[in-house]
Amino acid sequence: MRGLWTVTKRELRGYLTSPVAYVLVAVFLMVSGYFFYNLLWWFHTQSMAQSQNPYYVQQLNINRFVYEPFLQNVSVILLLIFPLLTMRLWAEEKRGKTDELLLTSPVSTTALVGGKFLGAIFILLTLILFLQVFTLFGFLYSRPEPVPLLLGYGGLFCMGLAFIAIGFFTSTLTENQMVAASLSFGILLLLWVLSWGAEGASPFLRELLTYLSFFEHYKDMPRGVFNIIDPVYYLSVTLFFLCLGRRVIESRRWR
Repeated sequence: MRGLWTVTKRELRGYLTSPVAYVLVAVFLMVSGYFFYNLLWWFHTQSMAQSQNPYYVQQLNINRFVYEPFLQNVSVILLLIFPLLTMRLWAEEKRGKTDELLLTSPVSTTALVGGKFLGAIFILLTLILFLQVFTLFGFLYSRPEPVPLLLGYGGLFCMGLAFIAIGFFTSTLTENQMVAASLSFGILLLLWVLSWGAEGASPFLRELLTYLSFFEHYKDMPRGVFNIIDPVYYLSVTLFFLCLGRRVIESRRWR
């Protein structure tokens, strides 16, 4: 356990001293804020335009028209920036030749993987925490339903875990951080758009592609619809790629 926390603190120190992390967090907040502002402004203008129509006003739901598309947009932003946030997890160690020190240290491979994974989770939680500013704004001026918001943010966290695991795995394959980021982005994008090819496919293939798609497992969460299969899918992907990354590191340790 001591080795796990040592690696975690070392990884956090690497993030906190890296300008790349600060730039990516700033870009994330800027783009997220832009989407939120536009969605909220559209909702406001529609409410004012239809204020004389009670039936239409009742149909305007801030969860459906603001937070649901907002959280879905945020999931796409995370897909774009996490390959850049995770590209350094192991590739930087290989480039700086510090991986040999880690591999010959008394810290277990599981602690190495877990420590780096926990360090990246801290960044994910930080991003989700910053998003609560937009949520608090909604509660100050409206009455959004809390359950869809909780499920939406919970889904972002589960999806983010899978993003980190895939980024960690690709980072173990190369010492070039841009190559690691490109591989990670390619895998994430493929898993995101898999369901697009389901149309016209056989029933079995359609069901398989739909199940493997990241988007299909998240789209209902911001609507307040919970299915245990969705978090199980994300956690399964997370464990699968973490195990692959562990195997790659373990193979280097025993060379």
